[in-house]
Amino acid sequence: MDHHQGHAQYSNHGDKNKVNHSVSSYQQHHHHHHEDKSRHADDSHRMDKHAGHHVDDFKKRFYISLAVTIPILILSPMIQMFLGVDWRFPYDTTVLFLLSSFVFFYGGTPFLAGAYRELRQKIPAMMTLIALAIVVAYCYSSLTVFGLTEVDFFWELATLIDIMLLGHWLEMKSILGASRALEELVRLIPSEAHLVDDDGAIKDVSVMELKPQQVILIKPGERIPVDGAIKIGQSSVDESMLTGESVPVVKKSGDKVIGGAINGEGSLTVTVQNEGGKGYLSQVIKLVKEAQESKSKAQNLSDKAAKWLFYIALAAGLITLAAWLSMGFSFDFAMQRMVTVMIIACPHALGLAVPLVVSTSTSLAAQKGLLIRNRTAFEEARKLNAVVFDKTGTLTQGKFGITDILMASGYDETELLKIVGALEAQSEHPISKGITAEVKKRNISVYGAESVENLTGEGLQGIVGGKKIKVVSPGHMNKHQIAYPAQDYERLASQGKTVVFAVIDGQFAGMISLADQVRETSLDAIEKLKILGVTSMMLTGDNKQVSELVGSQLNIDEIYAEVLPHQKADKIKEIQEKGYLVAMTGDGVNDAPALAIANLGIAVGAGTDVAIETADVVLVRSDPEDVVSILHLSRRTYAKMVQNLWWASGYNIVAIPLAAGILYGAGILLDPAVGAVLMSLSTIVVAINAKLLKAD
Repeated sequence: MDHHQGHAQYSNHGDKNKVNHSVSSYQQHHHHHHEDKSRHADDSHRMDKHAGHHVDDFKKRFYISLAVTIPILILSPMIQMFLGVDWRFPYDTTVLFLLSSFVFFYGGTPFLAGAYRELRQKIPAMMTLIALAIVVAYCYSSLTVFGLTEVDFFWELATLIDIMLLGHWLEMKSILGASRALEELVRLIPSEAHLVDDDGAIKDVSVMELKPQQVILIKPGERIPVDGAIKIGQSSVDESMLTGESVPVVKKSGDKVIGGAINGEGSLTVTVQNEGGKGYLSQVIKLVKEAQESKSKAQNLSDKAAKWLFYIALAAGLITLAAWLSMGFSFDFAMQRMVTVMIIACPHALGLAVPLVVSTSTSLAAQKGLLIRNRTAFEEARKLNAVVFDKTGTLTQGKFGITDILMASGYDETELLKIVGALEAQSEHPISKGITAEVKKRNISVYGAESVENLTGEGLQGIVGGKKIKVVSPGHMNKHQIAYPAQDYERLASQGKTVVFAVIDGQFAGMISLADQVRETSLDAIEKLKILGVTSMMLTGDNKQVSELVGSQLNIDEIYAEVLPHQKADKIKEIQEKGYLVAMTGDGVNDAPALAIANLGIAVGAGTDVAIETADVVLVRSDPEDVVSILHLSRRTYAKMVQNLWWASGYNIVAIPLAAGILYGAGILLDPAVGAVLMSLSTIVVAINAKLLKAD
């Protein structure tokens, strides 16, 4: 319904997420047309080191490798020595070699492939460090089969691979899958359109086949398939999901319509402007794709630590070998020292230091209603110094509420609401819902209404208690020259409020002003951001009056109003160029490119699937205070990661020199078995420390 269109702009974003599912089963051709784009954007959300591997792949490799590790541990001479048992049998070394070879090639493949990619790009990191340790351990241990060495590291090789597979599985699991933003956007484009030929006959054709200047029919309630201009007809069109304009817009002959918007109660004959794949929504798809691809692929903390450990391990191993040989020790002894150094340099704890914190913070966040979709962006949230909020549906409830009621003499508020409520109860318009909600809140019983009619773009009229009642816009009042207190109207309108007039038997009876209701938690959220030293900004497609009213109520630092949808991403770039690291919070299709390009994209859960799929973090409760929780949790998560990396690396700082034999003269030489015990202790400390992470 569109009867109040003549008022100020207002919000119906409470309905933003009601996607017309009757058109969501878009045609296969259209889906495949965008499939590659979607996958490409998908990859930008994953980390490079995981290219070609999936969560289930790591999970499967972990469990199978773990199962094979059990007999490896039982057959290992070093473990048997620990336990004080002798389970040796003929060719047990060969069996141990074959089992370890399976774990090395099956479980180690992701790391070997990852190391190859890292070295090809000349950026050694975690994968290269792991590969170095397992290759050295495997090659050196394999020599025992041929009697060339006496010590094997097969059990360390297997447990190292198991722990690293577990770490990477936890890490990938925490990313919560890939982004499907582009597929969600494509769903908003219907698969078919009703083409009107020259003879006036209607046939259904694929949207992708539409050409400019062709004529199509759009029936009431349908989603508009392409951009075009109305040739015949008048209707209200809900563009809120696309443009951020909070009011259904009345469109008539000559007006333009946007593909993806929802047609109201009238039939429209529309002249096609663009080919099927080149409309406004396709531009949004392109913007989201570009923004996702341009997202920085920042190396995470453990990768940075691993890069340095790789160089340290390589240098320490070679120095150890050269030093022992120069002192006249046998090659076998010097080689054993070098291998011990290189294996010990890749601590199990480092592989778990970050993933354990990540999985803990992810589950803590989920308990608080924060779904982390992009871990890297979430980690970087600790550096944010600006939060940009979309207004409607984020800072506000996206629902109208009555702010003022002014009556002509002879009426009281309850009487006026009984009369007005009688008409408004017959309508589904956002303003009608706002008035009806107030009537229910006050427990007022409305009168019965008869002959209720919709005055397109102007309001409603009907018969209540034998009197002719109208609830209409200022435009209708002026058009029919019905006198009303203009000064009061101007005052309310200047505050960005939407005003409707009650007219009884042709005479002004009262006016009701409404406004989008600010969320109770919005003010607290803005105040808390100020305490954290974070600048709050509002970015909206709504008009300046409404935006400034909300901005002043919330004490927001900067307001950007009347920003067109395609300008939102540009505005975020502009803010970033001023030196801000920006979080963008929104809930509509029009927010999707801005969410994708911001340093942290936050979607409120009541928003569209597209906004949610483009975001790095989703707020299940649509509560602005949860934005503050994200910043707090990000800072605490980062602190825990640093602590864990110090624990993990601290082990190396002690173990590498001892393994190299720096205290050999004092009779202290780190045996690989002792190194393994230290490694296990380090892993336990890291695991306990990760679990100590608190959300508040």
